[in-house]
Amino acid sequence: MIRVVLVDDQELVRAGFRMVLDAQPDIEVVGEAGDGQAALELLSTVAADVVLVDIRMPGMDGVVTTRRVRAAEAGPRVLILTTFDLDEYAYAALKAGASGFMLKDAQPTDLLSAIRSVHSGDAVVAPSTTRRLLDRVAGQLPTGEETPPAPESLSALTSREREVLVEVARGLSNTEIADRMYVSEATVKTHVGRILTKLDLRDRVQAVVLAYETGLVDARGS
Repeated sequence: MIRVVLVDDQELVRAGFRMVLDAQPDIEVVGEAGDGQAALELLSTVAADVVLVDIRMPGMDGVVTTRRVRAAEAGPRVLILTTFDLDEYAYAALKAGASGFMLKDAQPTDLLSAIRSVHSGDAVVAPSTTRRLLDRVAGQLPTGEETPPAPESLSALTSREREVLVEVARGLSNTEIADRMYVSEATVKTHVGRILTKLDLRDRVQAVVLAYETGLVDARGS
């Protein structure tokens, strides 16, 4: 059973999500909160696997809430809910530890799939979507003299792993990377797994963020 907590300042939104989720045999809504602070208090008393967090809330917003939730030992995974496609706050939430984001008007089947994916340890932001998100917030990323030096850990990557990381950051899927490099998809998956391990990253989303923030790939396409 996947235990879910809903965090949204709109009661009707929470009610709608609860209706969809409670109808599933493998998902149970174990609590609701109307803001970030209330969510943290709730999570101190109930066990949850996945927390659906509204990105924009009064008081403690979704970014801070996500950071606090993920900072807890063995804290639940966070799936961000946004009203507008590519909400500018979503990038910050991904950096704060969210495993992905969904639009509030997403189809119920997509929401359910996202929750199950996050629970299993996957990120639910597709590479192409991540690329568009980074394009949206490119102005917030360092460039030129402001670009920080690449972390020491990048030196642990082989030349092929660096190539794969660049392609991942550019929004290519494993299949597309395999076609471009003339290798099997299984080989690409192996490279991605090694990249995440060597760089101590949680998932593909964090790998993309790191590639842009370190200047390995320029968000402006130059």
